[in-house]
Amino acid sequence: MSRFRSLVCRYLFPRSLRARVAFLVLGAVLFSHTVTMIMIDRYQERYVDPVKYDLIITALHTLQAAVTHIPPDERADFVHRASHGQWYLWNRQLPADVQLHPQAGMPGTLSRTVNASPQLEAFVERVNASLGDGTLVAASQGQAARLYISLSQVPSQSGTNTDWLVVPLDRLDPPLAAHIIVIWLLSLSGVLMLAGWFSWHISRPMTRLAEAADQLAAGKPSRVEPSGPDETRLLGERFNAMLDALAESDAVRRTLLAGLPHDLKGPLSRMWLRIEMSSDTTFCEGMRKDLHDMQHMVGQFLDFVRGSDPTAYRPMSLDIRNWLQEYTQHWQNSGLDITLHDPLNAPVRLRLDDSALRRLLDNLVSNAMHHGKPPIRITLQADARHAYIILDDHGPGIPMERRQEALRPFLRLDDARTRTGNVGLGLALADTIARAHHGRLKLDDAPSGGLRVRVSIPRSLSDEQTDSDSSSD
Repeated sequence: MSRFRSLVCRYLFPRSLRARVAFLVLGAVLFSHTVTMIMIDRYQERYVDPVKYDLIITALHTLQAAVTHIPPDERADFVHRASHGQWYLWNRQLPADVQLHPQAGMPGTLSRTVNASPQLEAFVERVNASLGDGTLVAASQGQAARLYISLSQVPSQSGTNTDWLVVPLDRLDPPLAAHIIVIWLLSLSGVLMLAGWFSWHISRPMTRLAEAADQLAAGKPSRVEPSGPDETRLLGERFNAMLDALAESDAVRRTLLAGLPHDLKGPLSRMWLRIEMSSDTTFCEGMRKDLHDMQHMVGQFLDFVRGSDPTAYRPMSLDIRNWLQEYTQHWQNSGLDITLHDPLNAPVRLRLDDSALRRLLDNLVSNAMHHGKPPIRITLQADARHAYIILDDHGPGIPMERRQEALRPFLRLDDARTRTGNVGLGLALADTIARAHHGRLKLDDAPSGGLRVRVSIPRSLSDEQTDSDSSSD
């Protein structure tokens, strides 16, 4: 039962807030209309119809009594004037569609089947019961229903040679006019449009906030304009306050990270000078190694500060195939066992910051050199939407449960990183640079058993657009 209920809620009930609000408003309007119509129908059946029928019966009694005192040749004109042209006399044989209604005590020859609406049947029976003095009552069928009442008491049972008072019944229960249906449909459409606007007015601030949250997750925070009801307006204000707090915290972090390396440059330079002036060879070799590690840490801090500031990027059009060939050749010339696998036959142009891309790959190659094992293999792949730079090493890799942890800044997975002068910023900086270019960095297992780092960068510009941009520059 619970599974069936969950399936019904999932596929039949609206899932978005906008659709649910519109559905709620429309459902409430339809429910109120239905209840109102039922109440009006019950009120008319219990209070309005009895009064209406009693007034008609009283008028029939009065007119029937008055007609008996008027000469026969003046009766038709009298009935016409007394009823304002609505009623008239019939002094011929009843039409074929007219059916007589029997009264209690009358012979059964007048009992015929009546095929009329329930309201008409009830009214005819009410009139027939009230005129219990031998007066015949007949009713016609069809759209133009009419009531026939004999003016003479105890007329012939066949209804011939009798004057009949004809009362049209179309005004007693008028049909539902087409324009009423059109007005009802138009009003319902207006309510539906109002419900749509109302739900859009409520959900639009939430949609903007969700878009702003996505941009914040992508590393491009943007403020939202508080709007809508008080609750969504307050939520937008709180979101902007959170952005301000994050921006202030990030500014403080950048200031600390940028100031610390510059403050350390002076003492490091003085230490290098004292080492050169010292005559203790063993002491100097140890100090040189320590100073190299410290300078490497300072360089990591500076690279992280530069890479985490997207406003400092200067994107340009790059043919990533030629760029990777030159980059790999540079490392090969330095003696590193690194190869480039490029199965593509066409240029792959991207808009990237050259220095940021170089800093990203330097960190990945450095991470593979210190924590993995050569050879290092770089592979370039591309599809219609993204370009992929894949780097594989032959080291021990990173366990799957710790890969997300490895992308956090200042987090070292083992003690070896401390001994090599690393502060846990290599992969974090590479991930930050990839996100700044609307890309993504993912850690996986390499076929060789080591670590695979997959960097995906969207191809935001087509080749023709990029070529035109470069030519215009």
